[in-house]
Amino acid sequence: MNTLTSEQDQNRKQARIRRGMYLLPSLFTAGNIGAGYFSILQTIEAVGHDAQIHLDWAAIAILFAIPFDALDGRIARMTNTVSDFGRELDSLADLVAFGIAPALLAFVWGFHFLPDSINPVLRQHLFQAGAFICFLYLLSGASRLARFNISHDAQPRNPGRPDRKYFVGMPIPAAAGLLAATVHFFNAYPVLEWWVAIGWLVLVGLCGFLMVSTWRFWSAKEINFSRSHPFQLLVVIALILYIALRYSTVVLFLVALIYMFSGIWARAAYGWSRRRRKRLLLTPATATEPEPPGPRFSD
Repeated sequence: MNTLTSEQDQNRKQARIRRGMYLLPSLFTAGNIGAGYFSILQTIEAVGHDAQIHLDWAAIAILFAIPFDALDGRIARMTNTVSDFGRELDSLADLVAFGIAPALLAFVWGFHFLPDSINPVLRQHLFQAGAFICFLYLLSGASRLARFNISHDAQPRNPGRPDRKYFVGMPIPAAAGLLAATVHFFNAYPVLEWWVAIGWLVLVGLCGFLMVSTWRFWSAKEINFSRSHPFQLLVVIALILYIALRYSTVVLFLVALIYMFSGIWARAAYGWSRRRRKRLLLTPATATEPEPPGPRFSD
């Protein structure tokens, strides 16, 4: 009897531990949602007063949501607690933190504070175009998440090395990180020049296009943190984190920009190599036949 009771107690204890393990990745997903919600609140506060401070906090919150999003999936796979509920919750969290929050931040920072001193017609056109492009960014992000959820072993249009794993299209956290890092790089000082607003239009639209594209982007999934790493690697990681936090305005912006251009460069390089191979295949052979032996006569 005592043996049966102890086995039941042990089973109940293991069941509680198992439920706690399922809760762990959901806590990181909740942190992702919380960071996105905080960013939205700060962007709304920026419309009323202290725009620079609130917009900077909104951008920082989006940047903080990225590690939350990266860790929840990895923890779920490491603890073998992947579930359909977790995947759906993660997608909804990404839509809030990397879709709605950066779209609202991009609009308020880039177009809301354009001064009345510029041409009123130009200001109205920029305001309307900014609202439309930011909506397209949000729509592209939602489409990117939907395609990711239904795709199984999707292959990019420009395949890369077979020993590496790639995203098909720019992932929405990277797109949101680029927008937030740009705002943070400029110390969240609102855009007041029309030509800067046009450049911001192009960047936001480019992020939306890259998300729905079928170009390859490095996924970093081959990095396995579950293995034991030497102390030297931990020191390197700590040093990278220190540099990223100490010089966040420059480092985060450069990393986000390099990642975006890496996908563009990979697509351009693939197109160039493909056209080169096609030209080589279409070029006819120009080998000449040898002359038959015999005497040669001249005029």
